[in-house]
Amino acid sequence: MANVVSEGATARRTRSSRAELALKTLTSAPFTEDRLRRVLEQALVFTGAAFVAVYTRGDSGDLLCLRESAGVPKALYGLRDTYPVPGGSTVAEALRTGRAAWLGPAELAECAEARRMPAGDVFLAVLPLRDVAGCLLAVTENPGGFDTEDRECLDLVTEAVACPAPAEAAHGEELPPGAFTLAMDSGRVEVGDDILALFGVGRTDFDGRVETLLSLTVPEDLPSLMSVVEADHMSIGERELEFRILQPDGPPRWLRLRGRLLPGGEGHPPRLVGTVTDASTLRAGVTDVTRVQRLAAALATAGTVQDVSKAVVAALRKPLQADRIALAELENDRLVVTVLDPPEPEAWPELWRREWRTEWPDAPVRAMPTLAAALREGRAQIWPAGTALEPALAEVGPGGLAVLPLPAAGRMAGACLIGWDEPHDFGPDERALLTASAGLAGQALLRAHAFDAEHELVGMLQRTLLPRRLPKLPGAEAVARYLPATAGLEVGGDWYDVIPLPDNHVALVIGDVQGHSAAAATLMGQMRTALRAYAAEGHPPDVVVSHANRLLLELETDLFATCAYADVDMETGSAWCVRAGHLPPVVRHPDGEVEIVETEGGPPLGVVSEAEFPMTPLRLQPGSVLALTTDGLVECPTADIDDGMHRFAGGLAAADPAHLGLVADALLGGAGRADDIALLLMRYDGMSVHPLRESWTVWRVPEAARHARRFTRRTLRTWGVSEDDTDAILLVVSELVTNALVHTDGQVRLDLTLVNHRLRVAVADASPRTPIKPTSIGWEATGGRGILLVEAMSTAWGTLPVSGGKQVWCEMVLGR
Repeated sequence: MANVVSEGATARRTRSSRAELALKTLTSAPFTEDRLRRVLEQALVFTGAAFVAVYTRGDSGDLLCLRESAGVPKALYGLRDTYPVPGGSTVAEALRTGRAAWLGPAELAECAEARRMPAGDVFLAVLPLRDVAGCLLAVTENPGGFDTEDRECLDLVTEAVACPAPAEAAHGEELPPGAFTLAMDSGRVEVGDDILALFGVGRTDFDGRVETLLSLTVPEDLPSLMSVVEADHMSIGERELEFRILQPDGPPRWLRLRGRLLPGGEGHPPRLVGTVTDASTLRAGVTDVTRVQRLAAALATAGTVQDVSKAVVAALRKPLQADRIALAELENDRLVVTVLDPPEPEAWPELWRREWRTEWPDAPVRAMPTLAAALREGRAQIWPAGTALEPALAEVGPGGLAVLPLPAAGRMAGACLIGWDEPHDFGPDERALLTASAGLAGQALLRAHAFDAEHELVGMLQRTLLPRRLPKLPGAEAVARYLPATAGLEVGGDWYDVIPLPDNHVALVIGDVQGHSAAAATLMGQMRTALRAYAAEGHPPDVVVSHANRLLLELETDLFATCAYADVDMETGSAWCVRAGHLPPVVRHPDGEVEIVETEGGPPLGVVSEAEFPMTPLRLQPGSVLALTTDGLVECPTADIDDGMHRFAGGLAAADPAHLGLVADALLGGAGRADDIALLLMRYDGMSVHPLRESWTVWRVPEAARHARRFTRRTLRTWGVSEDDTDAILLVVSELVTNALVHTDGQVRLDLTLVNHRLRVAVADASPRTPIKPTSIGWEATGGRGILLVEAMSTAWGTLPVSGGKQVWCEMVLGR
């Protein structure tokens, strides 16, 4: 036994010693830009971790930013690019306290990261770095987590990460003549002599600032250059770009930049390194290429027809010094104008104002034969001043008119009209610019038209799937809000619902389907319908959510959904809450104190087939407000979601719950709109009149109906019901109980409820079959009269599904 232990210890020492040797070799070698990543890769090898990352303080000092990582994608474990230093994350706490954190599944369940972590045995380690303001984070799914030897190896990794880079690696080596290196934090640039010669700047006159070189470029090329030299706009990797610089005489010179953004090491900022060469010999002298490039970039991000129209106007009117531009879609044989610039009616021909009446005309193509011919030919047409044209076109450009058919997918998507008041000479460069712009605009217009149609369809679908109005609740008021995202035009999958249930129960539901698309909106409707159906069957909250989870898995979709479901008893104020990967509910108590309810949660719907969804009890006092929301209201890229929840709770505490609609509007007032938002609020006031209830389990004995009648009579006498009403009620009870005993098997339960002189009699059994009212009964029939009798004696009757069986009920007004 001692030999076995000794051999195991020797093996572990061998692993740690090998790790120490490998890391020492890396840190003692000449510095390279990828050293940090290679160090982290050693952590993967020697600890068996699935993911390792280094976080360091950002420039502001308020955020811990991801510097480098290795292993599987961090999104698999719900890890972020940044963590607020004052926040409650494990990374921030390790930095502030200077102590390592070793968390297993039980500890992670109590942390903020738990909502984003996958289900299963996941272990997290966070170690503060030595002599560096940062932390090393490691994740493993190995059984037992990080053992003693793994922890020793991670300690060695923290030392290697904090090891300073050799001084000669940051500076010192002379640059090749055509190379440069740019520090992304300060804008200081080192350039070779050939680059300075291309810019016409002497070595002694250059101050080392990148702004000095940018000031010599053509202003129109600055946006594309800034996308390279600003760190926020460029990802790690290769980049190539052509731009122009101004010359003392003659046309601008074309240069080609090839660069690569390298991540910074400890104490060293990210750097852009590359070369700049002369590209003027490879370029023609046309200076409108940049305009086409900028138009292509603008059209690539244009989502709607209006966006496309505005991009075309911005790219053409000012460079061409045109007096007016009109862009129109071609729908069948009609031109539907989408934008006029300038928009004032007096800037356009009198015929347009008289016949089309508004600045948004809708004209048949056949009314303008010249335009119709240009569309048939499919080529840009230019008519100089004095050309004989029909009045509808001649007054658009008396000094010159250009008509650009916009081709796309083998047909004409529309037309662009450009007019000048003064005589205009059309040079070859302008003709090339117009032709290139027409092709780009046509494709973008067709794409945007399809996008608009899809967005309208999806929007209509979502409006149809969300509740048109919320039901009136006994002893409570509920309001809901939904806001679509403004960052994109696709509709998301957030939804809400309020479901009235028997016995004065109400289910509040809020959820979020992954993604922003028609598929997400459709799946949202399916999940809302399914949850409502399962709730109506009488299942408890955990079973309702479990059934919805199983249904989503059976739909075989790639999407998942989160959900929060609360079943509130309006008579007592008690509630049961179930979470499936969703945000916890927030309760505002009558005294103004706000509580983010610590509720147990299960995984998102559609992820794990045999998932458990534990129920958490809630207690609402009259005057309390229960708030459910989706992550679009509380989450943003620059702040932790826990901070967003506390901000949301603070807004709820400051609001006046007497006006619940104003509370909802105030909570949404300062919300970002990068994601769609759903918000559901319910103020619990308590019921002014509490129902009287009694229940009786009917035993299957020969005198069962008589026992049920005796229980009913005793209960009604206690409630003070008159004898006249009691006789009618006993007859109905006898019929319903007898039907359940004769036609079903299993347990039978009788429920009596009295509220506001209205008595509800309900008999539940184990059979799902609904009793059928006979259409006609002959004199010789021996059955079938019971339901007709119940219908005649009551003001309303019906059936409800209850946990695999049914409940037959009827209501009777007392004292009639």
